[in-house]
Amino acid sequence: MKPSILIVEDEPDIATVLRDRLESIGYETVAAGNGLQALETIERETPSLMLLDIELPKLSGLEVLKRLAQGRQSGREGFDLPVIVMTAHGTIARAVEAMKEGAYDFLTKPVEMDHLAIVIRKALERESLKRQVAYLRTEVETKYANIVGASSQMQTMIGLARRTAESDVNVLLLGESGTGKELFARSIHQWSPRRTAPFVVINCVALSDTLLENELFGHEKGAFTGADRQQKGKIDMADGGTVFLDEIGDMPLTLQAKLLRVLQDHEFHRVGGTRLVRVDIRVIAATNKDLKEAIKAGRFREDLFFRLNVVTLTLPPLRERPEDILQLARRPNTRTCPTMNRWTNTAATSFSARCAARVAARPRQPST
Repeated sequence: MKPSILIVEDEPDIATVLRDRLESIGYETVAAGNGLQALETIERETPSLMLLDIELPKLSGLEVLKRLAQGRQSGREGFDLPVIVMTAHGTIARAVEAMKEGAYDFLTKPVEMDHLAIVIRKALERESLKRQVAYLRTEVETKYANIVGASSQMQTMIGLARRTAESDVNVLLLGESGTGKELFARSIHQWSPRRTAPFVVINCVALSDTLLENELFGHEKGAFTGADRQQKGKIDMADGGTVFLDEIGDMPLTLQAKLLRVLQDHEFHRVGGTRLVRVDIRVIAATNKDLKEAIKAGRFREDLFFRLNVVTLTLPPLRERPEDILQLARRPNTRTCPTMNRWTNTAATSFSARCAARVAARPRQPST
């Protein structure tokens, strides 16, 4: 489908020239002679882009831009489109004002047609990227911000995670492997005001001490053999967003001290650097280790633990919440054939019942 361009111009000769040129290079066009007609056309035709003259009868170009902004805020269909303003040399100041009102770019009359074609192409490319980003963000939010779990334990954890997400405190996620710690970390990020900024994952056990330090903090040019350029670390790349430190219990003590500095002062040095780098990050850490035991054994810093342990979520293993098994088993099969779904439901129901029986059969601890 060809992109459709709305030409809003009160001079018929100029409008005709623009239509002929744009149609010759592959666009569809529709025209409006004043601001009111432009708004009516947007609702009727939903064009891909608008060419808007500043000086218009009935409703000026600036007023059209303001109405578009109001329409976007109220969610009106078609009002979120790129606008290229056309202006005479004497009204450049008004064109700058139009940019502040949300216009993508402005061109002076007489319009140079080759330049106009380039500006239109770039505006449409940017709009396509915006739609792709919005789609991908929706996919990520759907994937990670929808934790499955109807049990009372999981509902308690989900409620606490949602409340915690609204603040900016550090979070410590505890639990066995496979209990969903990264899923909770991503969900907290998606529920937080930082959702539009990066979410950066750092695995603290997958790399050697040296590589992990470089991964966290980056390095300056010449810091070591082969460092021919500056490289940002993941903490730097997460500026404004969230850092998820997975397996924090396995972080070496030397790096724990540097991480503590980041949590305390929001600043650090790159490897081989002397300049302080300031960052605005939120830290979510996760581990399946007993950090209090690690502190006693001298493997984990107590001051770092207290910095991380502002809010703690201890996620229960699946064997302690058998009522969630059937819901989890159904989730990945919603698009498979009915036979597979029936088999999955039967097997999951049986397994869930066996788990519940085992939990019920456990000897209860005497009350004190």
